[in-house]
This record gives sequence, structure tokens and C-alpha cells, in this order.
Amino acid sequence: MTIKVHHLNYSRSLRVLWLLEELGLEYSIERWERDKNFRAPSEASRIHPLGRFPMVEVDGRVLAESGAVLEYFADREGKLRPTDEAEKLECTFFLHYGEGSVMPPLLVRLIFARVRAAPMPFFIKPIARGIADKIDESYTNPALDLHLGFIERTLGDRPYFAGQSFSIADIQMFYPVEAALLRAEGERPNMLAWRERVTSRPAYRRAEAQGGTAVPSD
Repeated sequence: MTIKVHHLNYSRSLRVLWLLEELGLEYSIERWERDKNFRAPSEASRIHPLGRFPMVEVDGRVLAESGAVLEYFADREGKLRPTDEAEKLECTFFLHYGEGSVMPPLLVRLIFARVRAAPMPFFIKPIARGIADKIDESYTNPALDLHLGFIERTLGDRPYFAGQSFSIADIQMFYPVEAALLRAEGERPNMLAWRERVTSRPAYRRAEAQGGTAVPSD
């Protein structure tokens, strides 16, 4: 099996490097850098029409979407998926929940933080800030309180997202948890303890050494 990971700095493609390190699979990396606007380069669309990272070439096929990539390799290798039926369902839930539910309000928070900091005429700035504040008040803050509270309670009941064992659900959930903790979204001791557990894994450390951190600190 020949595996080539297209890795973008500060992106979800760290998930794939981590997965492959956990599975002990050999791979090569093609590195891509974000542009001055923190966007992925448009040339990435030559690999996959969407040009979204991660993208993984496997034996002549191109895989995209991190959750789908994690499932493909976990199923192919028969590892990092729970065998217990209840934990299997939890694993599948968190694979979808990470991007489908908790990431949208985190991204909205990031977008409007950049709107507030963006250069603009002085008479426009109060209007832009007012819109950003209203959206945060009516949508972003309540959504984050809901989802991060749910995550915190989940990790208070068990050491990993699917249950008692590390799985691809933890790899998938790392990006939103990391983003929330870096933005100081309240007191989250269970999330911090989980982060310490998973980042102490040798496979994570090897992946980070290869690809850098998943989320920029500023």
C-alpha cells in the first residue's frame, strides 16, 4: 500500500498523520502552506476538486474529508474501532459530531474575531462590531455553552470519547477540543485531562513533529 498525505499547516490533516502513526503505516508527505489570508492554496484543487485538506493518495485513489479518511484506514486495518456495540455507536457519533455540530460555532467565533480585528473605516467598525456581538450573543455563545458543556460532562464519565479505550473518535475530536481550549472557553478540567492523555501518546508526538500543531495559538 502506497500512502501520500497532502498536509496543510494548521489544519485537520494532522489527524491523518496521527492516525497513520497509531497504525504504524508508512507514508510520505507533500507539504502545503497557507497563504497570507490563511487560506489553502488554490493549486490544491489539482489533487481533489474541492482542494480541501486533508487529502490522501492511496494506491491511485484520492481520499478527502478527515472523518472519511479515519474510517477508511481504521476499517482497512481493523484497529482503533471499539468492538463493544455501545462503544462502537459512541465512536460513530463523535466522528460525525466533531465536524457537524461543535465546529460550526467555533468557526463562527473565529470569523467574527477576525472581523473585529480587521482594518476598516472608523465609521464602519462600530457597525461591524455590533453585528458580531449580536451573533455571538444570540448564536455562538449559547451554542458553545451547550456543546462544550456536553463534551466536558462526557469526559467526566469516561477517559476517551467512545469509552474506555482510545479510538478514531479521539483523533477526530482533538481539533475542536484544542480550538476550544486555546480560546479559553471556560473552565474545562476534564477536557484538559483528556488532552494531556492523548497528546502524551508517542504516535501523537511523532505526528506533531511531522506536521506541527493543529490550531495556531493566536
